[in-house]
Amino acid sequence: MRCIANETAVTCGYGGGVMSEDEVLRWRMHAQFGGGPGSVAEVAGRAVGVQAQDAGATRLGLRARGVAGEGAVAAAYAAGEVVSSWLMRGTLHLVPVADLAPMLALFGARTSAMYAGRRRQLGLTEELCERAFAALPEVLARPLSRGRLIAALNERGIGIEPTGQAPAHFVIHAASRGLLRRGAEVAPGEPGYVLTEPAAPVAPDAAALAVRYLAGYGPAAPEDFAGWSGLPLTVARRAFQEAGASAQGWSVPPGVAAPEAGPPLVRLLGAYDGYLLGYRDRALMLDQRFAKRINAGGGVIKPALVADGRVLGTWRRAGGELLVEPFEQPLPRAVGPGLAAEAAALGQYLGLELTLRVADS
Repeated sequence: MRCIANETAVTCGYGGGVMSEDEVLRWRMHAQFGGGPGSVAEVAGRAVGVQAQDAGATRLGLRARGVAGEGAVAAAYAAGEVVSSWLMRGTLHLVPVADLAPMLALFGARTSAMYAGRRRQLGLTEELCERAFAALPEVLARPLSRGRLIAALNERGIGIEPTGQAPAHFVIHAASRGLLRRGAEVAPGEPGYVLTEPAAPVAPDAAALAVRYLAGYGPAAPEDFAGWSGLPLTVARRAFQEAGASAQGWSVPPGVAAPEAGPPLVRLLGAYDGYLLGYRDRALMLDQRFAKRINAGGGVIKPALVADGRVLGTWRRAGGELLVEPFEQPLPRAVGPGLAAEAAALGQYLGLELTLRVADS
């Protein structure tokens, strides 16, 4: 295997070798998007979770990684193959159902602690939450929307403020405790909540997660793993060491060969895509002159055009038009065929007739 040895990463994790920035980015691109077609659970597993706070962006993230058909996500939720919960960085992620328990072992208590101060401000005392938790098995005899869940708890005298942020913070706390999870929609645009079945305790295993992270995001460093996961850097470094990777500098995924040379791999990514959230910073993939065109502030990550790991512009739908706005003109000639194919694939996924237009300026 190969790893990085340059100004910012001088320690190799799996053998010697030097890669250019272009090679690093191409490898990362293929790690994230080169896995081929798969079910929602398979693709979410390869990605080690997909951002799920925006349903449309979630579907686009899965599409870019190999899921065919926009309706596949709802079907996977309904079949119980995937769930969503607050995991990495305390944010909502869609994961295969089998990944929920080990991820909660790592992130559940951290997420609960992260929001403890805000819960107190909202009147969600531990005593109130414990009474609500005890009522959940009776209340969640069937899937309920968040609003109906809070109403049902309050009918039993719990006393959660039904407006504002209190309902959201209650369900985050309950989900982080492994008591409920977010599943199939109970109405269009209305996620449902269901009980999480009791399971045997699982020991936290950051090293196992590091192995999967490297396979889906590498080459990467412990700092990248810490930034993506929200785990402390000391934990991330120890996890890399236990996984057989380097605690200093970038390591490559074990057992995975570097991608072969070929045409650029092009993807039209949705908002909040894991490629843009999966590393310590975006300097390698995104020219800092254009950083605010992807993230102008407020935590919003815009849809992006990416080719062989480099962010080349943004995109949006305007009626039946798919408008790509490059950062610089013209787009590299080699990107054109891949962009055309990607635009066609996106239209097919959405069931729309889309006309691709690349903005002139």
